[in-house]
Amino acid sequence: MPAPAYYEFFAGGGMARAGLGESWTCLFANDFDPRKAASYRRNWGAAHFREGDIHALTAADLPGRADLAWASFPCQDLSLAGVGAGLNGARSGAFFGFARLMAALAREGRAPKALALENVAGLLSARGGADFSALCRTLRELGYKFGALTIDAAHFLPQSRPRLFVVALRRDLNAPQGLVADAPCGDWSTSALVRAKDALPKALARDWIWWRLPPPPARNQNFADLLEPAPRDVAWLSGEDTKRLLALMAPIHRARLDAAKAAHGRVVGTLYRRTRRDETGARVQRAEARFDGLAGCLRTPAGGSSRQSVVVVENGRVRARLLSGREAARLMGLPEDYRLPARYNEAYHLIGDGVAVPVVRFLSEFLLTPLANCEPSAAVAAE
Repeated sequence: MPAPAYYEFFAGGGMARAGLGESWTCLFANDFDPRKAASYRRNWGAAHFREGDIHALTAADLPGRADLAWASFPCQDLSLAGVGAGLNGARSGAFFGFARLMAALAREGRAPKALALENVAGLLSARGGADFSALCRTLRELGYKFGALTIDAAHFLPQSRPRLFVVALRRDLNAPQGLVADAPCGDWSTSALVRAKDALPKALARDWIWWRLPPPPARNQNFADLLEPAPRDVAWLSGEDTKRLLALMAPIHRARLDAAKAAHGRVVGTLYRRTRRDETGARVQRAEARFDGLAGCLRTPAGGSSRQSVVVVENGRVRARLLSGREAARLMGLPEDYRLPARYNEAYHLIGDGVAVPVVRFLSEFLLTPLANCEPSAAVAAE
């Protein structure tokens, strides 16, 4: 049986491609960001890649017939940290450019068997759930049944990174036995997802599928395991700069640091600088630390978040520095030979905008590959 084929939209540096691996064939990939496009070509070649706005693409640009279309469409307008413009926003509205292409393929008899959409979990509540309902309605109009999963990369990697994955199957296809559940799967369905599904209009709810996945694997890495001994793109802060950073801690985070100091041996954690409101309502900058073996969610500085820092406590001494580009890549599950941009900011932005590779690999093995191999139902095939 030939390898299933796919199109990858909003491809970034090709992290979905890394997760799908060699058991899939890439027919086409696209991203509009020149720097991300350069990273994609550097790692995967230019043969199947098209740089440019998705709104400028037509069905004629998409070769062959793909079994899967993957789209990690921009999350800026949907993130809970964003401005709340929703799918009508200038960037996340790019989803409708993707939908337009899928409709064009359907008119030519080339609709992919399955669609996989990845975004922040904030999509479930954006504009009071209106955006999630609009996305589901669009999938239904395209001729797909659909369901969703909430997957935290922390099941696979030492990074807290919850994401929403909407997986749709063409309506003329029957999902293989064992992939469909009668109720939400606890490991992959948050209460927010259940509420969003329950809030769908009845006409959309009829096309809903609760996908079944096996329990998550046991993660065998902690954040400290991924650190570089001597990174070349970041340097340790001076003693004075470290003191200034730690002085931003609220009492609860200062207590965590004190507990790390009191522990024996070496304790490694991460730290973010965030803007919070104090007891008077004023906006102040705070340093928030965690020492639970996980990094915080990687974010792009363009989204308004600070870069993540490494904090090492040993024998009462505290050192801090920025997370290196290679450490960020490891937190996303990218292989050591993945070629990062030479500039630190560019590498951090590329990684922070990506999808966790082992999550894609897990979805591929237990859901996407079986869907790619399913055939039209007997009634449809006889027509």
